[in-house]
Amino acid sequence: MQALAAAGRKGLIPFITAGDPAPELTVPLMHALVAGGADIIELGVPFSDPMADGPVIQRASERALANGVCLKQVLQFVREFRGTDQETPVVLMGYANPIERMGAQQFVDAAAQAGVDGVLVVDYPPEECEEFAGLLARQKLDPIFLLAPTSTEERIAQVGKIASGYVYYVSLKGVTGSGHLDLEAVAGKIPEIKKHVKVPVGVGFGIRDAETARAIASVSDAVVIGSRIIQELENTQRENAVQAVQTFISGIRKALDA
Repeated sequence: MQALAAAGRKGLIPFITAGDPAPELTVPLMHALVAGGADIIELGVPFSDPMADGPVIQRASERALANGVCLKQVLQFVREFRGTDQETPVVLMGYANPIERMGAQQFVDAAAQAGVDGVLVVDYPPEECEEFAGLLARQKLDPIFLLAPTSTEERIAQVGKIASGYVYYVSLKGVTGSGHLDLEAVAGKIPEIKKHVKVPVGVGFGIRDAETARAIASVSDAVVIGSRIIQELENTQRENAVQAVQTFISGIRKALDA
């Protein structure tokens, strides 16, 4: 993302849930995101109790689990994607339980071998995560952390010490896909974060269209967009899903570059 900043461009970080709407569409969707202008892909690991996610992403997790997709398969999707795309960073986003079931060391080694670049574990707070962050660092994987409107200066400073890659700022109190985006509040919080965090700051939750994406990009380094993509998949026939997602992301990219 530093290269983007040097080029005067804003990062576009779309999210999809691995295995939704169908396992065989995951890798084609990842390529469609890149073709549409994504700079980094956040690939959701399906989980039965995704507490930070709103109903849209919860439904995506439920569908993926019903399709039999687990963490091992998610890593296989990344390996397949890497067969033809060695460049686009892939960040796995999920929860601690599947990682702990696999074993942290085994997971980190397998993620590195698959071609993962970073890991965001929603329920690993930074003060309890130094050992896991160390495992990631040894494999040159970035630990990505969430910050929120309620994050204290102390929490921001803790994240600043161990985060690499980028930090994901949750622009709303609540779950993904909810609420009204308050640009002024986001603009006020970013400088507070940047006092302690030296990596780029991406902003997500509540970004629904090109207009909100462009507004958020004006005060941040990158925009993260997830629930809106899942809705696009829910509202599109499966045979048209890949093209629909590419078209949607292309529109966001154009808005960011305008």
